[in-house]
Amino acid sequence: MLPLIIDTDPGVDDAFGLALAAAGAKVDLRLVTTTYGNVPGERTAGNALRVLEMCGCAELPVARGADGPLAGHSLRAAEYVHGRDGLGGQAGRMPLRARPVEPRPAVEVLAGTLLASDEPVTVVALGPLTNVATLLAEHPEAAGRIGRLVVMGGGFRGGNVTASAEFNIWCDPEAARRVIVRSDLAVTLVPLDLTHRAGVSEEWMAALVATGAVGEGLSRIAAGNWAMYERMLGERRLIIHDLVAVAEAVWPGILRPERVWVDVEDGHGPARGATLADRRRYRQGPREGREIDVAADFDAADLHERILARFGDR
Repeated sequence: MLPLIIDTDPGVDDAFGLALAAAGAKVDLRLVTTTYGNVPGERTAGNALRVLEMCGCAELPVARGADGPLAGHSLRAAEYVHGRDGLGGQAGRMPLRARPVEPRPAVEVLAGTLLASDEPVTVVALGPLTNVATLLAEHPEAAGRIGRLVVMGGGFRGGNVTASAEFNIWCDPEAARRVIVRSDLAVTLVPLDLTHRAGVSEEWMAALVATGAVGEGLSRIAAGNWAMYERMLGERRLIIHDLVAVAEAVWPGILRPERVWVDVEDGHGPARGATLADRRRYRQGPREGREIDVAADFDAADLHERILARFGDR
């Protein structure tokens, strides 16, 4: 079984990602850590408990992490996408799991879980990278137990929170640069360039609802996003970024990677939070950034069918 940890800021699309990780067999989901991002940290922790209760994960540890970025800059949450509660207005209708968040901070619980593992662990980061950067700084020996880090973040053709920056990277560019550029972790970046192409149709969502109660719950959480993405894309599709990143963790290689030199802009100008890709093949000298795997292509039908089948196996 694949040992898996998810670091997340639920968030509508995070709920889909958590539910996929919790569904079916062959994945050993050991821990969920939360961070600020789509909504403030106190809401994301509660939202994780609600989503996991919906998925039947009554005893899975959940630990609350960072409430803000490393550099302490003020942020705006993405409530215009996820609703004020982070779950599309559905949080108040979802039961809160009886087992609360762990009493220790997320980074401590994360370090302990990694060190206790007999094999390398896949970590999926669905929000700002503050918790992962803090782990690298405070528990490098535990970070060494991460076999692979799958990051939903970045965008090379433009951003979604500024003209140049994707939301997760923009929330904490200093943390993102430490993790993506300055660490030696095996990183797979799943950027907007790919997730925007992986949107699902209303027919697909109806098929997800038909898989059972979890699919029904996810459909209700996402109901308010259809109109927003229709205005953005000019067609009736739902973009579920984090679901795609978790799919790559569950089925390694379902997203075809490209080796790319990537850097993160952590300055304070208009490009703050941008991810930069250097794809020049003729470059002989030193490059800026670090060469990592970037998810570049995929078979949409295969991806969507596998996800539905996994929810159907619950």
